[in-house]
Amino acid sequence: MKILIKNGRVIDPATNFDEICDVALAAGRIIAIKNVADGFLPNRTLDASGCVVAPGLVDLAVRLREPGHEHEGMLESEMAAAVAGGITSLVCAPDTDPVLDEPGLVEMLKMRAEKLHQARVFPLGALTRNLHGEVLTEMVELTEAGCVGFGQAEVPLANTQVLLRALQYAGTFGYTVWLRPQELYLGTGVAASGPLATRMGLAGVPVAAETIALHTIFELTKATGARVHICRLSSAAGVALVRQARDEGLDVTCDVSINSLHLTDTDIGYFDSRARLNPPLRQQRDRDAIREGLADGTIDALVSDHTPVDEDAKALPFAEAEAGATGVELLLSLALKWGQESGVGLTRALAVLTSEPARVLGAALGTLQASAGQLVAGGVADVCIFDPQDEWTVRPDALCSQGKHTPFSGYALPGRVRCTIVGGQVAFERAT
Repeated sequence: MKILIKNGRVIDPATNFDEICDVALAAGRIIAIKNVADGFLPNRTLDASGCVVAPGLVDLAVRLREPGHEHEGMLESEMAAAVAGGITSLVCAPDTDPVLDEPGLVEMLKMRAEKLHQARVFPLGALTRNLHGEVLTEMVELTEAGCVGFGQAEVPLANTQVLLRALQYAGTFGYTVWLRPQELYLGTGVAASGPLATRMGLAGVPVAAETIALHTIFELTKATGARVHICRLSSAAGVALVRQARDEGLDVTCDVSINSLHLTDTDIGYFDSRARLNPPLRQQRDRDAIREGLADGTIDALVSDHTPVDEDAKALPFAEAEAGATGVELLLSLALKWGQESGVGLTRALAVLTSEPARVLGAALGTLQASAGQLVAGGVADVCIFDPQDEWTVRPDALCSQGKHTPFSGYALPGRVRCTIVGGQVAFERAT
């Protein structure tokens, strides 16, 4: 299919391109940007006047809930939600049921996702069998099946000997290990340690739960030379440690969730279970440090941490409610909101959703998607068209995701996706 996108403000953070021009797509590729040949005859023309034409978003933290948790989210609903949010590539965690620790399970998930013809799915394989933290998985076979890295999801790896061996093995083959820094015994609470958690009688998670884990990870990274991606930093101290690790030359990248970027522990309000999240919301100084780290490049990517949760699991007392919130449809708008409030501008706000997360994935994307997160002639035709002036109010019942719980319910947010194109095909188009 040939598509001509006309009159849009084309922004490619990877090349610092920012200009009002046309974009031509054909055979799943970008044929031309700006200099579209007169002989190009599109099957369809999209008028992007007043809109931004950007690379398709790359989200590094999405739970699709299949297999095993279909009551909380179906592959169809969550993939539809992703493209409605402008996301064309997403990384999903291995903590499904059964766990993604066998090549056949990974292949089945990818096959089902591909049949939907929506966003591209890049699974993480389990680092240890069944995420039990005892026996390493067959990383080579899982990589051949389509895994882009290996992690433990939300399950802390207590045995440092196992973690050392995992990093040694991954380093030998050039694989990336994805770890959420969480010390097993300190991370069992439900809210960030501090005055608010104390007043509310909630079990606290101290910052040390994150920093102790980070110290361990970085020491083992030094010893092995492995590549590590730190998932969802939540504290000012954690940001400082990542900055220090990078200064020392460690091969480390990291991300932060939209929740930690915008919210603090006070947003728990009167035991609002929509704010029951992992990692827990911390204090304002932590949020400010996270915002600064994302702006200066210490933090590479902003993620939705999309975790749909059903009504029964949220309609419980705060400490008993399941952690998680829907996020893929809010990712772009919350990035734009951060860009406006912090003064970093539109290009940086888009970079942490496109070129930077694609750089984190790197060679794991494969040859076909090597240009993901970019708008370049000859590159893959994954495009997000959005209206930056279209302000909308978050209404859970209007979300495509099966999970309707979000701490941002009722927020007025800037920017709304008009059209999402994946591989040169329109995967989502908002009715006007």
